[in-house]
Amino acid sequence: MRHRTAGKIADNLWYLGREESGVYWLAGEDGAVLINGGLAHILPDVQKQMRDFGLDPAALTKILILHSHFDHIGVIPWFKRNWPAIEVCGSAETWRILQMQKAIDIANQFSRIVADKMGLGTALQGVDFAWRDDIAGTPVGEGDRIELGGTSLDILFTPGHTNCSITAYEPSLKALFASDGGGIPYREGSFASANTNFTQYLESLEKMKPLAVEFLCADHYGYVTGEDARGFIDLTLREGRKLRALMEGILREKGSVDEAAKAMNVLFYRECPDYFIAPDILEGVFRQMMKFLEKNPGS
Repeated sequence: MRHRTAGKIADNLWYLGREESGVYWLAGEDGAVLINGGLAHILPDVQKQMRDFGLDPAALTKILILHSHFDHIGVIPWFKRNWPAIEVCGSAETWRILQMQKAIDIANQFSRIVADKMGLGTALQGVDFAWRDDIAGTPVGEGDRIELGGTSLDILFTPGHTNCSITAYEPSLKALFASDGGGIPYREGSFASANTNFTQYLESLEKMKPLAVEFLCADHYGYVTGEDARGFIDLTLREGRKLRALMEGILREKGSVDEAAKAMNVLFYRECPDYFIAPDILEGVFRQMMKFLEKNPGS
């Protein structure tokens, strides 16, 4: 079953934010972790929901970044600046990227573009949401475990969506936090967002397959439970293979990366006009994917 509204998921686990972007609050005996940073414009929703659900931000000891894209780091600066003791964790490659001024500028720019697309630009007025060079953190990677006291998160390195992507798994709840690397549960399907490396993306999905999953906690369009959660990684694998074949066909037909990306973008928004990412941003994503496919045909 698919769930897209904020609320309690299970003991010690809540979904916060909006349909197009959410974060997860996971509590243990020794503190809580906020998993994912979401889009910047969800911050007012998250603040209100925390009050409504009785979640005290002072209880946060950690924030976990699953990858460095702007739509997954948006609320982090506000939390870190208001509660400096929070430890922000992410892959070593995430921290390398977030030290680059160009990456920070793009993240801040895209946050505003998407907020405006969603009609929520005013949500960012007067809010210190922007990334600057004042936020540093702790690298985590394959085989690491984040302990919260009676609750833990096992970290897996799962590249493909980005080179910095990691996945977290809570074994007692059987909750998988795969970010976009596990697929985006848009409508009733799964969008296999293999932005950087299609081959690695599919390999990372194969790596996740053996995990027992009762809660598939996505970063966009909510979370998935029960039988749907148990089959979601397989669904994303199937959709990923179909998407790769479709894009390879478009690339052969158009003969150039730029024309193929434009054609793919038109096709996507014809079928998915309400998708949260602005078309000019997603066209850049498709261009990145097409570049990989041009260099790695049929692999």
